[in-house]
Amino acid sequence: MKNLVNLALYRNKLRGPIPHSLANLSRLESLYLYENQLSGPVPSEIRDMKNLIDLELSANNLSGQIPRSLSNLTRLETLYLDLNQLSGPMPSEIGDMKNLIDLDLSFNKFRGPIPHSLANISGLEFLYLTSNQLSGAIPQDFGSQASIVEFQLYNNLLSGSLPQQICQGQSLQRLAVNNNRLSGPIPDFRNCTSLIRVRLNNNRFVGNITDSFGVHPQLYLIDMNHNRLCGELSPNWGKCKKLTFLKISGNNISGKIPPKIGQLTQLGLLGLSFNKLVGEIPKELGGLSTLFHLNLSGNQISGHVPAEIGKLINLEVLDLSANMLTRSIPAQLGQCYKLWSLNLSWNSLNGSIPSQIGDLVSLQVQLDLSHNSISGPIPPEFAKLVMLELLNLSHNRITGSIPLSLEDMGSLVSLDFSYNELEGVVPNNKVFRNASPQAFRNNKGLCGDLQGLLPCNQSHRSKGPKKHGHKVVISIIASLIGILFLVLAIIGVLYLLRKKAKKGNIEATTRNHGNIFSIWNFDGQIAYEDIIQVTENFDSKYCIGTGTFGNVYKAVLPTGHVVALKKFHPLEGETRVNDESFKNEMCILTEIRHRNIVKLYGFCLHPRCMFLVYEYMEKGSLARILSNQAEAIGLDWLKRVNIIKSVANALSYLHNDCIPPIIHRDISSKNILLDMDLEARVSDFGIARLLKPDSSNWTSLKGTHGYIAPGM
Repeated sequence: MKNLVNLALYRNKLRGPIPHSLANLSRLESLYLYENQLSGPVPSEIRDMKNLIDLELSANNLSGQIPRSLSNLTRLETLYLDLNQLSGPMPSEIGDMKNLIDLDLSFNKFRGPIPHSLANISGLEFLYLTSNQLSGAIPQDFGSQASIVEFQLYNNLLSGSLPQQICQGQSLQRLAVNNNRLSGPIPDFRNCTSLIRVRLNNNRFVGNITDSFGVHPQLYLIDMNHNRLCGELSPNWGKCKKLTFLKISGNNISGKIPPKIGQLTQLGLLGLSFNKLVGEIPKELGGLSTLFHLNLSGNQISGHVPAEIGKLINLEVLDLSANMLTRSIPAQLGQCYKLWSLNLSWNSLNGSIPSQIGDLVSLQVQLDLSHNSISGPIPPEFAKLVMLELLNLSHNRITGSIPLSLEDMGSLVSLDFSYNELEGVVPNNKVFRNASPQAFRNNKGLCGDLQGLLPCNQSHRSKGPKKHGHKVVISIIASLIGILFLVLAIIGVLYLLRKKAKKGNIEATTRNHGNIFSIWNFDGQIAYEDIIQVTENFDSKYCIGTGTFGNVYKAVLPTGHVVALKKFHPLEGETRVNDESFKNEMCILTEIRHRNIVKLYGFCLHPRCMFLVYEYMEKGSLARILSNQAEAIGLDWLKRVNIIKSVANALSYLHNDCIPPIIHRDISSKNILLDMDLEARVSDFGIARLLKPDSSNWTSLKGTHGYIAPGM
């Protein structure tokens, strides 16, 4: 046995430690013990096997540190110790193995820095140190070896910069340093034409990538997601003909999407989300017949959704959300039959929903068209989306009723129809019963037997035959005339009673005049008495905020609706200021409507009790969230940008779409309210002013110090 040259015992379910006696096989050149169940340390006696060229102990349960004595194996070319439980620092003596070509220490528990001596192995071609706990900087001499082919250090704690000479030998094919803490610029890869696969994602790389890459004929994957890179996309990407994955999401890339990317006929995934891209979506992307994943969300892309997207018959994921897209959804999207996720939310899309969207029968994860300006009805064809789990049509201008056919969408886990103009009966099956009451709020007139909805009257539930239509109209007119006479009679009686009432009977008088107010969204069903009752005469336990002119209360009305009440302070001190603030806000909010401006439902104007009734905003003010550390952390930059967009939309409406223009004069975080979806509403118009174009607009100082715009 002493003359044995090759020993292969791999994949044999061997257990226990590696026998020290193996060192007696002094002529052994290849030792293969990989994929067993061997445990214990690597025997230091292996140092005596000085003829070893290939040592492979991968995929066992070996533990402890690498013996420093392994450096005696000066003929060793291949050392595989990956997929074990080895720990401790990597011994610098490994750098003494001058003939080493292939080194794999991946998937262990090594910690500490990468020994600088590894960069001295001139013939090293394959280096795998992935999925350990290595830290510190990568030796900058790596790359001076002309032979390096694969350099894989991903899933560690490495910091510092990537060696700028890593591609000096032009032999580098695979580079994977993702999931570390690396920073600084990325190397110049323009002359590295042998690249096959590059992964730089989830680091902190900076710098301009415009000229960092050239033409790479063999490259099939590039992932630079989630760094801090800037610059523009080079048209050269269109010349990398074998590219199947191009991912540069979560950076600061600007400029337009090069139309030449449409020449990548083998591209399967294109991820450019959360950058600063502008311009239109190139129609040339419609030529990417193999594309299955397209994500351009979170940019500043404008124009329309190209009809050519409908040619992507293999597309499974399409996400164009959080951009500036306009016009209607192209009906051609209905040809993407393999789509299982479609997200077009947070744009400015208008027009109606194409019925062809109902042909996307593979939709499963989501159909999200929320936060647009879509109008028209919900297509009954949606009932064919029987696999769909999430349907969000909220924050649009959708009209009509919810089709009863949607009861067939049995896989729905989440649905949201809120903030539209829907009316009529909400289907009462399991899908809709399990939905949150918030899913139907802020519509024109939805009703039903579900929690949070008003009950439907008979006219909602069924309509009479057409031949009785004239009789119904005549009956309604007759009823209205009768009601009118009754109202006039009541007013007359009240007038006579009022004249005879004693001056001291203030409470009785209060209940019969001046305090009844109409709530637009609730058909006048709420009155002063309801407010007093549900707030227990404005008890402090219902108070949710305090302002300059009054307190804000939360009230759950008898109908189940939740509103916010802003009750102005009683008559004392600055009475005139209170009156002006109240009347200013009342007059302005009764004349304007915008999705990002708080809605005024009604008011009570009486010398002893003045309050305004608003829609209730679940998340409160932006100031409250920012002052709470836990909630502020959850308010990531995308959510903050969306809040800024909402406020900007409201201000644009006030300044440009209102005649005369309205100047708010107190835009501060305490006056920005947030709903459950963290969409912002501008509130508190107490010091707002109409801007008269034909007169002077000088004013005294108003607003919150620190938030006042220069020149205001």
